[in-house]
Amino acid sequence: MTALGVGPDARRRLSAPRIAEIVADELRRQIIDGELSDGDLLPRQEVLVEQFNVSLVSLREALRILETEGLISVRRGNRGGAVVHAPAKASAAYMLGLVLQSESVALSDLGAALQELEPACAALAAQRPDRGDTVVPELKRVNDAMAEHLDDGQAFTEIGRHFHDRLVRGCGNHTIIAVVGSLETLWSSHEQQWAAESAARGTYPSLAKRRAVLNTHTKLAATIADGEVDRARRIAARHLADTQTYVLSGRSEQRIYALSPQALSRLRDPRRP
Repeated sequence: MTALGVGPDARRRLSAPRIAEIVADELRRQIIDGELSDGDLLPRQEVLVEQFNVSLVSLREALRILETEGLISVRRGNRGGAVVHAPAKASAAYMLGLVLQSESVALSDLGAALQELEPACAALAAQRPDRGDTVVPELKRVNDAMAEHLDDGQAFTEIGRHFHDRLVRGCGNHTIIAVVGSLETLWSSHEQQWAAESAARGTYPSLAKRRAVLNTHTKLAATIADGEVDRARRIAARHLADTQTYVLSGRSEQRIYALSPQALSRLRDPRRP
């Protein structure tokens, strides 16, 4: 663990918030560079204080910064400590959601963005020479899981969102995956909440409509497998336009809200991983 490398006089010239930022910067670098791995437990606070040569107040502020960013989670009590979390789409989607929520952006605006961007991902996936070994098997695996959960609307929706996630990842461009993947995660938080609420009310779409969604997923996977770029783009665009109407029905003016990764996980059936 790297010390700050500043003496007592220099530390007095730095404010406590500035020292906290320097500590947070170093720990963040170690997480991003893989020196600290996902699931690692940081050393005890008194050890970090000595290693960084800072006050306990500054260290705790640094940990709060990283916790806000989703890079660590601080556990209290006898088994306390800070657990490292690798950067994740859920955290990026949450921060993006906060920005959009603060600007009162409508959920339909997010849906329109995905109608433009996700079909492009489908087209890129259909262009990949290795799609038969990478993208297509993943899409088919998700479709098989959806078929097994046709009778459970909430599970069907959750698994179906994995199809869209795999589709975006299948484009092969890391920047697009990061950006569009965050948008997908943000949309998923709203769609899964819609699924939970509609299932509880008994208004979830019929079995026939679920089969139609699955058939479209199957057709899209086959089109990507055949390398039909333009057709893959069209199918994806039409599918998004159709399925988004369920989530937006009666709530066209609904605003985006940022649902934290922890809150999103509570929407899922605890019986499923």
